[in-house]
Amino acid sequence: MPVRIAVLGAGPGGLFAAVRAARLNAKVTLVEADALGGTCLNRGCIPSKVMREAGALMADCRRFSKFGVRLPGPPEIDMPQLSARRQEVVSAQAKGVARILDKLGIRVVSGRGFIEGPCKLTVTQADGSKQTVQWDRLIIAAGACPRPLPGIPFDGERIISSTNALCLETVPKSLVIAGGGVVGCEFATIFSALGSRVTLVEAMDRLLPLPLIDETCSKTLLREFKKQKITCCLGRIVDSIQETDQGVDVTIRDSPFVQQRQPQPSTGASAEKLLVCIGRTPVLSGMGLENLGVEIDDQGWIKADSRMETSVKNVYAVGDVLGPDKLMLAYVASKEGMTAAENALGEDRQMSYEAVPNVVFTLPEVANVGLTRGQAADAGYAVETETVLFRSLGKPQVTGNITGQAQVVFDTGSEQILGVHIVGPKATDIIPEATLAVKSHATVRDLANTMHGHPTHAEIMEELAAKAIGRAVYG
Repeated sequence: MPVRIAVLGAGPGGLFAAVRAARLNAKVTLVEADALGGTCLNRGCIPSKVMREAGALMADCRRFSKFGVRLPGPPEIDMPQLSARRQEVVSAQAKGVARILDKLGIRVVSGRGFIEGPCKLTVTQADGSKQTVQWDRLIIAAGACPRPLPGIPFDGERIISSTNALCLETVPKSLVIAGGGVVGCEFATIFSALGSRVTLVEAMDRLLPLPLIDETCSKTLLREFKKQKITCCLGRIVDSIQETDQGVDVTIRDSPFVQQRQPQPSTGASAEKLLVCIGRTPVLSGMGLENLGVEIDDQGWIKADSRMETSVKNVYAVGDVLGPDKLMLAYVASKEGMTAAENALGEDRQMSYEAVPNVVFTLPEVANVGLTRGQAADAGYAVETETVLFRSLGKPQVTGNITGQAQVVFDTGSEQILGVHIVGPKATDIIPEATLAVKSHATVRDLANTMHGHPTHAEIMEELAAKAIGRAVYG
């Protein structure tokens, strides 16, 4: 008899878990209350990048004249056409996912799953009918949803979430964004490029205040945001709002999360909409976890070990339900899903978070992997860094996108690459090479001796490593 595996949630974590389990000959049932692909495909990674591409194209149109390209007039955005393009891409991806599941014989049940107890769950479908699913192993991949500001719920009109932002039928003339993390910064880039007047409010004292992201990247991004006329209020929070006929009046005050050099008075900002991007909250309510005794932390996230197993034997959890301590990234969830599936079927795999790249699709892009200089020093390494500017390379000069730099963090004794931090053109496409270098404990000499095509943006990695060993040509 094949092992029966039930997967709750069809986002990246759940999909990869289901596919891997099916390939290992398990009998798999995949339960999804919404749409295949979860947040990533339907309300996150994919649709937001369609919008980001539109913003990037708009930005490019504004500099066409530098290349001798003349347009009949200033570029304009057709939001209905953009929405159609977004839906076209999402639908094509969703159909591809459905074909894979069908080919592998994975049973897909649409509806909300409720855990009745050990080895049994009930799925309530849209029409009210119910199905019972028996399982030997359970993988929970229910995901998370946008978190509102305290006391300021989403209304979908004036106070919107990232999900609402992807469905706007017109470009807001003005927009206040609460939260300068990955999502907030990406939307700031998108809507500014599309024509909105954007004010970004971040509670910490820098943009992208994440441990994975080096402060030099944050400083460069802040400088570029200012060039794009994005107003950035750092060390500040949205205190209250007042709805108006035109949108919202937002009161902004000093953040309690940073020590202010000199307290500033509250200020105001008026906008058509307030977009809240301050994090996510788990989608676990009403799932019946209490019927199994799955342990939850103080913030409501599921606890799981490095094998992705929860406090209950044969019950696993992957993806956003694990919270920010395990990195809430689609590609991390995918690896967690595969790890959970393999362990559920008798293997002994450990999920590694040692070399996780972080990619941010702002203009310019930001990408990081490994340790920052400070983290490396704290870990006891004899640390050195080198930096190369994109403007020193041929390809950025050709394209006209010369902003940014790449930095390598390495150990002076062993020459081992400990981290790479990039802000600039194609950063998100370059970072996989750096990720492999960090994961395989490669040295800067290894990288310097690796031939790169010319002219390419990826040459910055070779030049960076060459500079670290005293063989720089351009840097």
